[in-house]
Amino acid sequence: MISILDNKVLLARQIEEVAEVAGYLWQKGWAERNGGNITINITDVIDDEIRQKEAISGRMPIGRTLPHLKGCWFFCKGTNKRMRDLARRPMENGSVIRITDDCNHYEIVADKPVKPTSELASHLSMHNYLIGKGSNYKAALHTHPIDLVAMTHHPPFLKKDVLTRLLWSMIPETRAFCPLGLGIVPYALPSSFALADATIQQLDEYDVVMWEKHGVCSVGENITEAFDKVDTLSKSAQIYLTAKSMGFEPEGMSQEQMNELKEAFGLPK
Repeated sequence: MISILDNKVLLARQIEEVAEVAGYLWQKGWAERNGGNITINITDVIDDEIRQKEAISGRMPIGRTLPHLKGCWFFCKGTNKRMRDLARRPMENGSVIRITDDCNHYEIVADKPVKPTSELASHLSMHNYLIGKGSNYKAALHTHPIDLVAMTHHPPFLKKDVLTRLLWSMIPETRAFCPLGLGIVPYALPSSFALADATIQQLDEYDVVMWEKHGVCSVGENITEAFDKVDTLSKSAQIYLTAKSMGFEPEGMSQEQMNELKEAFGLPK
């Protein structure tokens, strides 16, 4: 049985982990100005004291009904907030929200009235999908890795699994740590439901999704795991682009070598 004190500690640790990852995103140059977003489902570490707190906002519309989020709580980066500030002062630059019983609105419940991320529709839609399919993933990350975004400006890379297989072939760890590969979403208006729906469709097959000419979305059991997947794919992209800058096309691992890796580690696909 987890005590109330344990829940408080677990919640604090999860928010600290968000702050740590936010710092990594800024240091890597993946989070210019207020770029990128983080949301984590904190429902299982919310204690009775927090549940009984009065909302400090009215009911805010999500814009759609998300039935699997009834009674859920989330910690989100605030809209127009910088990752570098989230890293230093997470509670001043993040928002704690709860989903209302109609599953169509949220309320802000925290000491400071920080409005959640502008990509909230996409993020909550992803969480709703994950809960609906019984996933234990609780974290969603959106960020702007320079190398991966650059590769989406080359149309041949946007065909299904072309970029996945190229990145897998650069270094064995990418095949091992990102075994589902990279889904592709054609350009869609940021913050739109079209973008949210296209992302959910890709999550049926992948757990990292590339938004063309925009950024990457990743989901995981915690925010560190979601970050690690993007970080690993970015390393492969750097290897490829470094080889190209040296004047040659990198050979990459052969299909036979990748099949051997798949069999040795029991990887999907």
